Amino acid sequence: MPDFETKQARNKEDFWPELPLEQWRDTYDTLHMWTQVVGKIRLVQSPLINHWWEVPLYLTARGLTTSTIPYEGISLQIDFDFCSHGLIIRTSEGKSHAFPLRPMAVADFYQEIMEGLYSLGIPVSIWTRPVEVENPIPFEQDHVHHAYSAKYAWRHFQILVLVEQVFTEFRARFLGKNSPVHFFWGGFDLAVTRFSGRPAPEHPPTPLAPPSIVREAYSHEVYSCGFWPGNNIVREAAFYAYAYPEPAGFKDAHVEPQGAFYSRDLGEFILPYEHVRLSEKPRETLMRFLETTYEAAARLGTWDRESLERKPMHLQEAMAGEENFLGG
Repeated sequence: MPDFETKQARNKEDFWPELPLEQWRDTYDTLHMWTQVVGKIRLVQSPLINHWWEVPLYLTARGLTTSTIPYEGISLQIDFDFCSHGLIIRTSEGKSHAFPLRPMAVADFYQEIMEGLYSLGIPVSIWTRPVEVENPIPFEQDHVHHAYSAKYAWRHFQILVLVEQVFTEFRARFLGKNSPVHFFWGGFDLAVTRFSGRPAPEHPPTPLAPPSIVREAYSHEVYSCGFWPGNNIVREAAFYAYAYPEPAGFKDAHVEPQGAFYSRDLGEFILPYEHVRLSEKPRETLMRFLETTYEAAARLGTWDRESLERKPMHLQEAMAGEENFLGG
């Protein structure tokens, strides 16, 4: 089991594990491709939902899931289990297929999952070229990415669990259109997005995504925040926040906590994960980043905040009505 003995010294809510990019980059790159294989299976079988919400993966108590995917009158679900380190395909007919997550090339992972689907009577065909990465290698040809560290896969998952809880609380404070907290396998990031309710101007082209993808994703004004393990520009795990369209003055807005900064290369505010991890109260530190970057986007973008926002509801307040309903 991963090395979490030190959590005994601190409250579980305050213990956020280290995730140095250089120590797990090979596993990260491999996992990125594995999640794209699984995500593309969901994509090809699912009807389009606004902003591509039919394609992400979601957190479970053990890893990541596609949730249910329709297939010719039945449903299937594909889960990454980062506690037992396995991939499991289940169907609504009660059938299943599983194999262990281990060091293996993307080409072998692709073959194993496709053969597993075929054995369940689900012959699915996907576009095998990865997206949102430089120099993409088709899955069936990718013998470059083959690392899997169970320790770091589990550690990354534990961070996603903690981040999802904060993101979900942040999401609950918004009455307007609001995305689920979901894991986008294209960018390998966990994200949540708020909408002003107004259409957005057409998004300019981006180098790693087709125009049609970008148009659908940014058809309406957004504030979005997320977490990802790092990239070639920000070479460490970090939280990000951005607005589209970016209102005048946004990049110069004061945001918290100290340590957050605006990256002109990315066009986003960045808060290094290490700053959150090492703070006295990581959850509160992260929430300050989310609230202050949203505040800047909504204020400068003239959002109708009176109708879109609500104050956090305390649990006792929320439960009072339920107790009365139940005769408590």
